[in-house]
Amino acid sequence: MGERLASKREGGRRPAGLGGFAVEVHELTRSFGSFLAVDHISFGVAKGEIFGFLGANGAGKTTTIRMLCGLLLPSAGTGSVGGYDIIRDSERVKLNIGYMSQRFSLYEDLTVAENLEFFGGIYGLTRRGIVERRRELLESVGLAGESDKLVGSLPVGFKQRTALSAALLHDPEIVFLDEPTSGVDPVARRSFWLLIYELADRGKTVFVTTHYMDESEYCGRVAIMKLGRIAALENPHRLKERYRAASMQEVFMRIESEKDR
Repeated sequence: MGERLASKREGGRRPAGLGGFAVEVHELTRSFGSFLAVDHISFGVAKGEIFGFLGANGAGKTTTIRMLCGLLLPSAGTGSVGGYDIIRDSERVKLNIGYMSQRFSLYEDLTVAENLEFFGGIYGLTRRGIVERRRELLESVGLAGESDKLVGSLPVGFKQRTALSAALLHDPEIVFLDEPTSGVDPVARRSFWLLIYELADRGKTVFVTTHYMDESEYCGRVAIMKLGRIAALENPHRLKERYRAASMQEVFMRIESEKDR
């Protein structure tokens, strides 16, 4: 497991080259009163790409991902996800993506199987379809023997896998993961990133926010947010070359220090 992830550190996973953008935004902006949370950002995410969205707490990561998932309207700018306009077609966006939030959004008094059945119903899957997908997903994330356990009794790493399964029930082409490994141990983090690679191997586009700089090494490209803006957007290997840094943590610290200049 560790060897496979370590091999990706040589520049991260690059776009699959399937053509077109899965996610595209132009001058995307969101303010809350006088506070400008996201300040005119523009970027595109290729189909099949693992795209990292990095930054300190309060940098604008979660606000951006909520706009892209149709959960929050922009104050200005445009964007499309899976070909759907995030303003005009926000409901279609929600139905055609997988979204795993920071807080997992699971019902702790339901079992793993019951949680997946509930979310499958939201996505309009048939009873038979839910049972088949549930079996397939729980096997793929290593939870086949945990389906009858209450989610509240599970360790954080297992809750994390359950939440990912819920986000994948309807087999979306684009998956948004908002700080999915926050609060879990290093072993669980590595396991989760192997699952992300398996998604990308199947042609899924994965948009992941994180504040763990080492995780950015596993992405094809990363955007680093600072004070609501994109301070850098490039392949991790090239960013380290540009900033003459040995790690992405050093890159991040140097970008952060630029605000005082």
